[in-house]
Amino acid sequence: MNVTEIRIPDIGLESVEVTEILVNIGDKIKKEDSLLVVEGQKTSMEIPSPVSGVINKINVNVGDIVKTSTLIMFIDIECINNNKKQLKEKYIDFFNIPTSKDIYLEQKNTIDGSEKKSLYTSPIVRRLARINNIDLSKIKGTGPKGRILKSDVSKIIFKKEKSLINSKVNGDKKINNFNFSDSKFNTIKISKIQKNTSFNLLNSWKNIPHVTQFNEVDVTELENFRKKYNLNSKNKENKVTILSFIVRSLFISLKKFPLLNSSISDDKNHIILKNQINIGIAVDTDNGLVVPVLKNLKNKNIIEISKKIVKFSNQAKLGKLLFSDLQDGTFTITSLGSIGGTAFTPIINPPEVGILGISKCVVKPIWNNNKFIPRIILPFSLSYDHRIINGVYACRFTNFVKKNINDIRLLLMQ
Repeated sequence: MNVTEIRIPDIGLESVEVTEILVNIGDKIKKEDSLLVVEGQKTSMEIPSPVSGVINKINVNVGDIVKTSTLIMFIDIECINNNKKQLKEKYIDFFNIPTSKDIYLEQKNTIDGSEKKSLYTSPIVRRLARINNIDLSKIKGTGPKGRILKSDVSKIIFKKEKSLINSKVNGDKKINNFNFSDSKFNTIKISKIQKNTSFNLLNSWKNIPHVTQFNEVDVTELENFRKKYNLNSKNKENKVTILSFIVRSLFISLKKFPLLNSSISDDKNHIILKNQINIGIAVDTDNGLVVPVLKNLKNKNIIEISKKIVKFSNQAKLGKLLFSDLQDGTFTITSLGSIGGTAFTPIINPPEVGILGISKCVVKPIWNNNKFIPRIILPFSLSYDHRIINGVYACRFTNFVKKNINDIRLLLMQ
């Protein structure tokens, strides 16, 4: 047997929580297959296997807090070509009898003096039961040898919730002190990412005096150039998005207006000017909003910026972002341009002091001193921390952003 230790790689955070284990003992896996999912701060990510082989042992449970170099699994790399029958023989203990971690032994005496029987179940099921105040000794397991499965506990939880919904308190149907009608309703569990995001946004709104400056820019020439370039581009990967031009303009503008690339000190007595301009791009995912950060923008052209934006967006939606991808942002862009709306007031992402909101382009009739002509107009908004930024500074900043986007030749000259 050639068993290899699998440890948590350097993920850029001191510690994370194991939220899901994606493999079982005896599973045959390939290199780069995902082993488990961890969550921390504003994102979740899958930990891949560095080798191919068969899962020999799992050293972590859901809910465990792990950090870099934590031992999570053992993989037998000699068994990669074994068939299922050989695997069952090799790992007979797993397939036929519960391990010590699967045994929940309770020796408390009952009222009549008899002892409760030993219960076979997994740590995940025990944790689920403990969270929902369920007595496992009262559940008849449906698994092999009476093993209590997750589905057994889930049925009890469902019955408890249904009973709670149907119960009457003082003549009214109540849950968490809210009255509901007789119609049925469902609840959705809030993900850890959503909890972290909502906590940060609430603190931002409560502690930062927000002001929002609205503006719009004529992007007709930019869009004509962009579409023509993409049409003539032989390499599909080199196609550019309008957001990449906005990022480039924002980078140039933040160099000229450094207060918007700063933060306020903890004692609120100093303004900290950042040496780097790192722009976060808010991405909507099934698990909530995440903000990967574009770095080293000084050395990136518009094509490279566009590639990075597309890559980050795809990784975010697949849960493949690294924690290091979400760190060190100094300013944020959030875009609803692909969805709709005329304007909105984005909430600042602390410790940053500004955030740019992009709305959907519209065609408007613009007077050119002779007649009205159709032009493509992009609405945008800047929310800023009024403790550091005043209205005049913010207005000059948005006008400079607008100037660079309106005439893309300026982007090439700076």
